[in-house]
Order: sequence, then C-alpha cells, then structure tokens
Amino acid sequence: MVVIVVRFLSMFLCAFSGYRIAVLLNENYILRDPQQALAIIVSIILGLLIGYVLGGVIGRYAASALGGLESMVFKASGADIFFSSLGALAGFLVALMPSIALFHFGEAGYIVSLILFLFCGFAGTRMAYIKRAELASMFKLGPSFSQERGGATSRILDTSVIIDGRVVDIARAGFLDGTLVVPRFVLEELQAVADSADNLKRSRGRRGLDVLNSLQRLDNVRIEVTDQDFPEVMGVDAKLVVYSKVSGLPLVTNDFNLNKVAELQGVQILNINELANALKPVVLPGEEMTIKIIREGKEPDQGVGYLDDGTMVVVERGKSEVGNEVTVTATSVLQTPAGKMIFTELRSPHQED
Repeated sequence: MVVIVVRFLSMFLCAFSGYRIAVLLNENYILRDPQQALAIIVSIILGLLIGYVLGGVIGRYAASALGGLESMVFKASGADIFFSSLGALAGFLVALMPSIALFHFGEAGYIVSLILFLFCGFAGTRMAYIKRAELASMFKLGPSFSQERGGATSRILDTSVIIDGRVVDIARAGFLDGTLVVPRFVLEELQAVADSADNLKRSRGRRGLDVLNSLQRLDNVRIEVTDQDFPEVMGVDAKLVVYSKVSGLPLVTNDFNLNKVAELQGVQILNINELANALKPVVLPGEEMTIKIIREGKEPDQGVGYLDDGTMVVVERGKSEVGNEVTVTATSVLQTPAGKMIFTELRSPHQED
C-alpha cells in the first residue's frame, strides 16, 4: 500500500514537472507552434514513466523505513514514549527563547534556530529516556511506568547473574522478557574482570560479555545500558541496591550476600539460584532412586552422589560403594541456602527384586 501511494504521488509530481518544463519551453519560444502540443504530451508521458520507476524505488525504501519505525514503536513501552515526548517538548522550549532572538538575523538565523531546535529536542529526548525511572519515582507516577508492553517488567541485572549465564536460557525459554537493564558501572566491573591478569577471572569476564551478546540477539528481551550512577555510594552491590530502590525495578542476581542485603532494604529480588531450586523435582521420604556414589561424605561411612540436576545425595553406609551405582531410599530432604540435600540409605538386600 505504501509503495502504491508513493508511486502515485511520484507519477503526479513528475508528470506535472514535465508539463511545466514544456510550458516554459513554449513561453520562451524555444519550440515552434506545431511542436508545442506534442511537447506537452510527450513531457507528461515521460514524467509518468519516470515517476512510475522512481516511485517504486522510493516507495520500497519508504515501506521498509515505516516497517522499522512501526517495529520500534511496537517494542517501546508506553513509559518510553511518554517520557521521550516530554523530553522533546522540554528541549523545544529551551531552544525557543534564543531562537526568537535569532529570527532577526534573516536566513542565517533561521538555519541556526533549526539546528538548535533539532539539537535540544534530541538531547531532551535522550535525557528523559535515560532518566525515566528516576523521573517516574520523583513525580510519584507509580510502578506502572516501569512496565513494558504486554505487562512485561524491566529488570536490573547484576554482574554475578551475567557471568553465571543461565539467564540466557531462562530468557530464551520465555520466562524472562521485557527490558533487562545493565547499569554502566556493572559493565565497567565486567570489563575489569575480563581484563584481569588472572586466567580464571578473565575467562569469567569474557563469558559475561558473551552472555550479554547472546541476550541482545533474543527477540523477546531488550538490553538497555543506563548511565545512571551514584558516585557517593561505594561498591557495585551498594549502587545496585540504591538504583533498584530509586527506580522501583526488581534486581536479578544469584549473589547470596547481595540478596540478603537487598531484602533487608526492601528491594525486590529475583534470585536465579532460588528459581533453579524451585524447579528441581520434589523427592519424598520413601522414594527410591539410582545414583552413582562418587566420593566419601563428611560423616563416617557416608557416600555422596549427585542427581542430574546437581542435587547432592548423601548415602548412609555408602562409603564402601564409592564408584558404584546403587539404589537408595530417601529418608529426608534438607533445604539449604546452597540448594537441596537429600539424605538416603542403601536399599536393604531383602528389598532387592
């Protein structure tokens, strides 16, 4: 539809231009009387043909540009559009006062005023977009202004959860969507880890950068890097807590200490480790399972194995079976900050089939 409309307008403009060219030739007596009517007809036909070809090319580019703009608007949240519009309006108001004085300098003043309006409008839009969370909190607009289209919420990522990498799988599965906010000071910490002289730290930092790249390629999430900083606050964890409180956005982490500190200050936490523990299958006392005992336990005569999901299984009287696959019966389940521990006993010989 866009191509058709642009092509029609292009044909009309080119045909009118051809007509005007023929009329100018006639008015300047360049063409003789028998040639004037023919020149007008030929000019209009040529204008129509040129407009048809040119309109098709321009129309396809216009359709592509409008499609991209529509996609951007569709992905943007209402809060983004609201604050960006207010920022542009504020920028125009700032540019208005000097522009009134510039209007007295003729064409040069008009050109400078236009440039000033464009610059101030763009600057106001960017500033309002970057600071929209703080503006929403300042004017008591409520948490709804942190909501994305379709009810998806913006969330803040900390360094530990980026390096961990499981956030990519969670987002790819559709359980995490919307905008994932990465503060600039988190990126700087990640970069510092990636540039570390220690090989382990360097590989962890590079893994974190790869995780961010993977998140950027997903369609259901959007990575947003914010320049919001708190110079008076020391430490990345403390800055994350303050930023989460100011913006009202939940903080995604798997750092146990940060989790506790943030909860004490009333910050909403989404802990990846807690999610992983919640997704582990429930084991009830009396259930049987087959595991491989891989090492001795802390207590005498204990053996230790692991389920496929990483859950530790402690086997009483399992020391002698290290390296073997055995059938065990669950006796109790202990939930610890590090995850679940299942205590089991070797199945008695009389229970064998």
